[in-house]
Amino acid sequence: MTAVDAGRAPVVGTGFGARLTEAMDARGPLCVGIDPHAALLERWGLPDDAQGARELALRVVEAAAGSVGIVKPQVAFFERFGAAGYAVLEEVIAAARTAGLLVIADAKRGDVGSTLAAYAAAWLGEGSPLRADAMTAVAFQGLGSLEEAIAADGGVFVLAATSNPEGRALQASRDEAGRTVSAQLVHEVAQRNAAAPGTGLGDLGVVIGATRPLAETGIDPADLARTPVLAPGFGAQGARLGELEQLFGAAWPAVIPTVSRSVLGDGADGVRAAIAAHRAELGR
Repeated sequence: MTAVDAGRAPVVGTGFGARLTEAMDARGPLCVGIDPHAALLERWGLPDDAQGARELALRVVEAAAGSVGIVKPQVAFFERFGAAGYAVLEEVIAAARTAGLLVIADAKRGDVGSTLAAYAAAWLGEGSPLRADAMTAVAFQGLGSLEEAIAADGGVFVLAATSNPEGRALQASRDEAGRTVSAQLVHEVAQRNAAAPGTGLGDLGVVIGATRPLAETGIDPADLARTPVLAPGFGAQGARLGELEQLFGAAWPAVIPTVSRSVLGDGADGVRAAIAAHRAELGR
């Protein structure tokens, strides 16, 4: 089933939402995480250093190109190597975009004023060596604190409902109207997307962990009609790709299921086959 068949509006415009829709229609919604953590580098027989991360990441880009439309490098696993790691990340982002992949930089940045503007310039700014198609962000200071990133030429995925148990009490806190923190963030994002031109996916998305039932978060699936949903937790973390519609209800056409360990765990020679198996399970 294509995105249009599933009820998503045809592609209109050139913003991130339009480019995301094109990528999902062409290659499906699956997103492959690029996470060169120590245990994974060891499994690949690579050194736990910047060059090991480079080898793994570029091999993943090579396998993903033409098979999926989206990759998500986890910035922390490059950042831990300092300047050398950032140089590798610059190369990986450039290689992925050259290969026609959309890149979501999993940076989880958040602040206010000029600091947030600097983050936006780094990850979404024209001419930045780290420029990705989208970035993840934290809106603890309120969604309005992300204005500089939201206004940039790219997408922003705001953490809304994470699966880690430490975050649940705060995210489930309710306002005077009875809306959870997660639901409030999603609602504000949905309002912005609804006000944007066109009828397709907006440029502003949310992150919702797939291992946490949507009903438990208080989020209204209707608020996700035009909102891209980056959904980690599939594969090794327990959520099943074949249950995407069951997990997200009417919002499922806008969901970008993310996998990493279950694709990368078998080493360099197994990445392409693992991607194919995950796409088959997803059915798209």
